[in-house]
Amino acid sequence: MRSVDHVGWDRDLPVKYLLVQKDEEGVEQLWGRCVGVEGLFVEPVPLPREVLTLRGCSPDGALSDILAAPGAEVGGSPRGLGDVCVEVWDGEDPVQWWTLVDAVVSARPVPLDPADPADPADPAEPVRYDVVLGAGVRVDELLRARLTAPRFELFEATAGARSVGRCIDVEGLAGPREDPDPVPLRLIGCEAVEPLLQGTQRPRRWTGSGADLLVLDRHGAVMASHAVGLGVSAVRPSALGDDLEDITLTDGGGDRPLPAVRGVWEAWYQGPPTEPNGWAPYDGPGRAAWLGLTTRAWRVRAVRPDRTGDEHHLDGRFVTDVPGLHCAMAEALVGPGRYFGREWDSFKDCLFGGFGLLPPFTLIWHDCEIARRALAAVTDGPDGRLSYFEEIVQLLEARGVTVVLR
Repeated sequence: MRSVDHVGWDRDLPVKYLLVQKDEEGVEQLWGRCVGVEGLFVEPVPLPREVLTLRGCSPDGALSDILAAPGAEVGGSPRGLGDVCVEVWDGEDPVQWWTLVDAVVSARPVPLDPADPADPADPAEPVRYDVVLGAGVRVDELLRARLTAPRFELFEATAGARSVGRCIDVEGLAGPREDPDPVPLRLIGCEAVEPLLQGTQRPRRWTGSGADLLVLDRHGAVMASHAVGLGVSAVRPSALGDDLEDITLTDGGGDRPLPAVRGVWEAWYQGPPTEPNGWAPYDGPGRAAWLGLTTRAWRVRAVRPDRTGDEHHLDGRFVTDVPGLHCAMAEALVGPGRYFGREWDSFKDCLFGGFGLLPPFTLIWHDCEIARRALAAVTDGPDGRLSYFEEIVQLLEARGVTVVLR
C-alpha cells in the first residue's frame, strides 16, 4: 500500500490520518482514513508509587552523595535520585532489568551492623545500608528463570548510566502489578473500511489486534507513525459528514507525544523542514520531539549514498542542550530535517555509515563555546568523566573526523 493512493477523497476536508495494518507478508492494508484525531497528545499515565527497600546497599555516585548530605543521618526531607535502572545479575550474567521511575529516598537509611551473622559484611565494602525508596516501577525485561545467585546493580537511567550502588536484594521489586488502564483515542471524521467496518457495527463486542496510525503532513506524506489497539468502544455519526464516523479506540497506544510538543508537530505538518534551525526556538523536550520526527523522515525519504571527504559547518549558536546538539549536528552533516542520531549511541552508529555520510570529513564547529559552557556539567557519555561536548568531539576524532572548533 502506498499512502499517497489514499490521501485524496471527494470532500472539502483533507485526509490527515490513515489507519493501516500489516498483513502476514508485511504489506500495509488500509483500515480507515480520517480528518482528525482526539487524544493523540496526552500526558503519560503516572505509574503507581511503591515502597521498596534496597537491602545491604553499598551506595555509589548520587546515592552516596544523598546519604552523606547533612541531615541524612537523622532523616530529612525526601531526596530525589531521578530514574534508576536496576540490573539483576545471576552469577556472571545480567538477566533482568527494571526502572525505578522518579526514585526518592523516603526514609532514614539504616546502616547495617558488620558483625551481624545474618548479614555478614564484605570487609572490602564500605558501610552498607538498608535504604527505603519510593518510586514507580517499570519492567524493562523480566525473565522468569529461577535465580540462583542474584545480585543487584543500580545505575542512573541516563546515557551515561553512572553507578549509584549495588545491593543484595530489592525488597518489593518482584511483586505482582496490574497494567494501567489504556487511554482511549478517538478518530474524528473517519471513513472505515473492512475489517474495521465490522468493529464500528458491533462496538464493545469486537476486538481487533493492533494497527499503525499514520500521521500525514499537508502534502500527504507520512510524517509519523503511532501504534494503536483496534478494540472499538464507541461509534457515533460525525459532524464532518453524513457518511463519516467518530470512532473511539479503547487503547490509543503508549508513548504518545506530550501536549507541550504539539507545536513541533504543527511545524512539521507544513512539510519536512528545508531551512536550518527550525528546532532552535523549542525547549529540550520540543527539540527531542523534533529529533523523533527525523527518524520517520529518514525511513520514508530516500537516503543518499554515503558521501565522504566533504567540509561541513555546524551552526553552534543554539546548541544549549543535548537534543539541540544533535539537531544542529544532523543539519550540518546531512541537512535540515534529516536523521543522524538522537543521542550518544545512535550518533555513534551513524558514523559507521548508512545515513548519508561516512568519515573521513571535516566538521567546522562555529560558536563552539556556547555548547562547551552549556554542556559542561552534562556527563551522559560512556566515559562519565568528560562533558558531553568533549565526548562528542572525542568520538568524532576517533572515527577519523577532523574537528575545527571556532
